[in-house]
Amino acid sequence: MNDREARLRKIRNFVKKMPSLSTTVNKVLEICSRPDTAPNDLNKVISLDPVLTGQVLKLINSAYYSLMNKVTSLTRAIIMLGLNTVKNLALSTAIIRSVGQTKKSKALPIKKFWAHSIGVGVTAKLLAAELEVPMGEREEFFVAGLLHDLGKIPFGDEYTDVLLQTKERRQSLVSLEQEVLQVDHQEVGKLIAKKWKLNEAITETICYHHSPQLAAPENQKLVAAIALADGYVCLFDIGYAGNRFPDEEQLSQALALTGLSWQTIAGLSDMVEEEIRKAEIFLQV
Repeated sequence: MNDREARLRKIRNFVKKMPSLSTTVNKVLEICSRPDTAPNDLNKVISLDPVLTGQVLKLINSAYYSLMNKVTSLTRAIIMLGLNTVKNLALSTAIIRSVGQTKKSKALPIKKFWAHSIGVGVTAKLLAAELEVPMGEREEFFVAGLLHDLGKIPFGDEYTDVLLQTKERRQSLVSLEQEVLQVDHQEVGKLIAKKWKLNEAITETICYHHSPQLAAPENQKLVAAIALADGYVCLFDIGYAGNRFPDEEQLSQALALTGLSWQTIAGLSDMVEEEIRKAEIFLQV
């Protein structure tokens, strides 16, 4: 068995042992995928899960939404947030919790990893506004950004060496993963996305955020926005996910796919900081 096969086998075992998403979250995802879902349908499922109910109410009353009056009714929270946002909240918090229960890689400090991921989610959501994505769909950009690097979680101690080499050689992380480990975090992320039955748009973000042109045409704008948000967060050192030297050619392609300019993206820096502060609630729910 060659190195790649042995490593993939170890990674598959790790992914197999990762906690599955709770039945409530799976039900939430299933209900939200139906075209005729009403807030009450979602209320019935979520109200059976006191933890998730608490999380939805904690989030809607947090600075992330800056509402005037406190919301205490779950149905009202669902109506105000919208089905899509509640679905994404349930998914995000469940995944952050699942990852928290798996072993912590010494190579990637988990707190800094999530700080990076939240930075990408927040930036991607701001880019969605620049791209005039309808309000109800912008939360999808946040979640895709939050989850884009999940494939880094299962790597073991050998990852430390790869991270060290990216620094020394000033090379993009994904190219060194392919060279040294013969498997990159996008390929590993695909295994996790499959285990958790994530939707196609989020799965493609996890698989192609270093080559958005490979995503299906209908997902390219989303994946390219995540690629740009990831590049921005890496260049501005927000959190840490190992990639200090993003591939410039790939970022140029992502700019071309979205029609955005670096000036526009750099101009968001104050808003990014503000939104990150608000979004940290996701790590506390």
